[in-house]
Amino acid sequence: MSAPAELRLAVIREQCKQLHLPAVGLQCARLATEAAVANHDHLTYLEALLGAELEERTARLIDRRIREAHFPVLKTLEQFAFAEAPTIPAGTLRTLADGAYLAAAEPVLFLGEPGTGKTHLAIGLGVAACRQRRRVRFTTAAALINDLVEAQHQHQLSRVLNRWAHIELIIIDELAYMAVADLGAELLFQLIAERAEKATVIATTNLAFAEWTTVFPNARLCKALLDRLTDRAHIIETGTESYRFRRTLEQRQAKGRGKPRAAPARDAGASPGA
Repeated sequence: MSAPAELRLAVIREQCKQLHLPAVGLQCARLATEAAVANHDHLTYLEALLGAELEERTARLIDRRIREAHFPVLKTLEQFAFAEAPTIPAGTLRTLADGAYLAAAEPVLFLGEPGTGKTHLAIGLGVAACRQRRRVRFTTAAALINDLVEAQHQHQLSRVLNRWAHIELIIIDELAYMAVADLGAELLFQLIAERAEKATVIATTNLAFAEWTTVFPNARLCKALLDRLTDRAHIIETGTESYRFRRTLEQRQAKGRGKPRAAPARDAGASPGA
């Protein structure tokens, strides 16, 4: 590249920096060369350049959405071993991942024993929503209730509820996992009731609905909470066999098969060749 061309490129990159167009500044020279070789006109080159900028911005936004979601670990539906969990409807999960349930504000509930993939699947749907540039937040039920109770004590409940209201998808893990005091249950109900038919909630639980009164002692409140969560909901049962336990067992068995067998112990007086 000639000195004048290098100078022009430096000016263009500085302009792109001021205009916050990093992908244009980074790729303009390469795309210009490709356009010249392919004999593309100016509009085709401009389209490719702006397309690169939009693609880069979309990727950065998705990365930001995933960071802001506060997933404990990053898991996708593509990583889930559906073949090893035949009772879980893979087709239903893939359809949900397309996002129509978000537009319709339909809840999703995962029911099953620990280790059956509930949290993985919930995070997988959350990641899919982030890829669609949705605002997502993952939380455990205990952490969410603590947040609401603390806000109530500090007279900040309205502000905190408003903050949660701007999240398009809330994933509540381990719901009905441990006993909840009346105040916490009431505040959780308030948050979920305010989202009904407006925004989506995904929840995971290992407790059958009939047993929820063991953790939400107020029967009327428990019924109202279940009514909001199950209305128009996609209820997916993940079964009773722990996928995590089976995977751990298989890994240990594989390691055991890979270890060389120890030589049998010899009597103290035996000769090496015995």
